[in-house]
Amino acid sequence: MKNYLFVFALFFGVHAMHAQNESPQKESAPSENAQTESAEITDDQLEKYAVTMDSVNDMKASLLKDIEAMVKDNEKMTNARYNELSKIADDPAALAKAKATPEEIAFIKEVAAKKEEGTAKIQETFQSMAKEYVGASDYNKIKKALATDPELQKRYQTHLDKLGGS
Repeated sequence: MKNYLFVFALFFGVHAMHAQNESPQKESAPSENAQTESAEITDDQLEKYAVTMDSVNDMKASLLKDIEAMVKDNEKMTNARYNELSKIADDPAALAKAKATPEEIAFIKEVAAKKEEGTAKIQETFQSMAKEYVGASDYNKIKKALATDPELQKRYQTHLDKLGGS
């Protein structure tokens, strides 16, 4: 159970970093303009957006799976011990109080480095695809329209289904 909590927390952290790096969107009330704007979104544009989001989601899932495997396969400490120490990894006094061994601390740092490296690759891929494959203005237009347009959401889900995503 704690392993699942760790994976959930890790996924949330990666997702939060992804959201943090996205450009801020202007908020506006749904209107006929949003419907008109979403009607102007072509299937080709929406497919590129779906491919981008599906690719990023696949990368996130892969990173989580790799980190989960690292923790599970580790012989230096149990999953429960890892979860306990990872929460206090940046606090030397708390690590000392928890009697963390140098091997345990090194493993926690190794996992953190893997997470940072993977998250950076995900961010780089996401930004590159959003800007160069979808196009920054199309990406922002589609993202904004998806928040308010149920018809566009259905079209988007159809593209995701074709890709095998969800």
